[in-house]
Order: sequence, then structure tokens, then C-alpha cells
Amino acid sequence: MRNEDLDPQRSREEFARAMTEDLRWLGIRWSEGPDCGGAYGPYSQSERRVHYLEAWRRLREDGFLYPCTCSRKDLAQAASAPNDADTDDEPVYPGTCRGKDAVEFMEPAGANWRFRVPDGEEVEFADLNLGRRRFVAGSDFGDFLVWRRDDVPAYQLAVVVDDAAMRITEAVRGADLLKSTARQLLLMRALGYAAPDYFHCHLVRDAAGVRLAKRHDALGIRRLRESGMTAERVLEMAGWP
Repeated sequence: MRNEDLDPQRSREEFARAMTEDLRWLGIRWSEGPDCGGAYGPYSQSERRVHYLEAWRRLREDGFLYPCTCSRKDLAQAASAPNDADTDDEPVYPGTCRGKDAVEFMEPAGANWRFRVPDGEEVEFADLNLGRRRFVAGSDFGDFLVWRRDDVPAYQLAVVVDDAAMRITEAVRGADLLKSTARQLLLMRALGYAAPDYFHCHLVRDAAGVRLAKRHDALGIRRLRESGMTAERVLEMAGWP
């Protein structure tokens, strides 16, 4: 059990407690985690900054990263900015800052740091649920964020570092993160990490076919609990075997 609480604006202690309570209510158990410890802790990402910073320095020194100073407005005006609303994907970056020098930065704060993808390279992997998947770097996804200008490690870097440090052998997650897997495989190669196996699940959707997500104010487990629904019924609705 890993608490991915990097975003200081969204992460609160009461949210972490509710997450743990809801998962246990569903019958999910774990042998390691923030509430019970383990050999590869700490298990909250907010406490693992030293590991992410070490990876950032390695990537920077090896020439994989560059600082990006584009504003949100700059990115919104880029021709490639629109993205698929049914994924948690980020827009394909147009490469505006690719030529900027990273030498002057000894720490990541103050710029958005992007991983320079090998344009045209096919990133392919065998998904245990959806079969072989292939994405083209620079086309299906561009130079992606690994560290934000407000000095917060980005999801892609943190997950890769944690999976390697915690010796994760199989990652199970939603199909909306297939492109993230391609990005993370590039990061793993750059850092010399072994890749886990991947199993991408189909998304749970409502009657209209829209995926259940917080941005759509979808029903969460807590609200389903409060409505009187049983854990067994929730798992049945989600297609749990």
C-alpha cells in the first residue's frame, strides 16, 4: 500500500485515512504500507523526496532532462495542446525549451523539468490484460514532466523510483495510464531499472459510458458506503471476479 501524496494542494491527512478505511472495507489487505510499515518504507511519497532528488540528479547529469520555462498559457496556445478527455494524459509538448542549458541549475526548483524523449522510437510492451501495446515517442507523447517548478516531483518520476526501490514485480492500474507506462519504460531504461510486468484494467464507467472520475463528481467508495451498499455489491459492479 503506497500513499501517493505528492501534491500539497490535494493531499490531506483526512483523505489518507479515508482511503485506508475504504480499501479495508472493500476487503483489500496489504502486508506493507504507511499504517503497518515494512522493509521498503516510508510508504508515503511525501516522505521519499531524497530518492526522487537522487534520480533527478542522475538524469540531469546524463543529459536526459532540460528546464522548461513555458507558461500554462504558452502550452494552451500550442497546436498540440488538446488531449483526450478520457485519459489522464498530458498534451504533447512542442519542444519550445529543448535547447535550454541545465548546467546553471543545481536544484530542480524554479523550472518545469522535462525528460527528452527519443523522437520516433517505438516503445512496446506486453500488457498482461490488453496484449501488446506500442507507442511512438515524440508522436503519441512528447517530452514529459518529471519535476514541477513549485519543487514537487511529478508522478512519472516518483512512480518509477518507488517501483524500483520497493521491488515491485507487477503493476496493476487503469487503461487510461497506458501511455504513462511507455513514458515510464523510457525513464527506467535511463536510470538502469528493471521494468515490472503490467496489467491495465478497463475503466469503470457510468450508464452513459463516462468513466467514474473525481473531475466528473463521480460517486466514490465513501458515498457508496454511506448509501447502504455492501462491499460485495460494489465489487460486483466493478467487475471484480
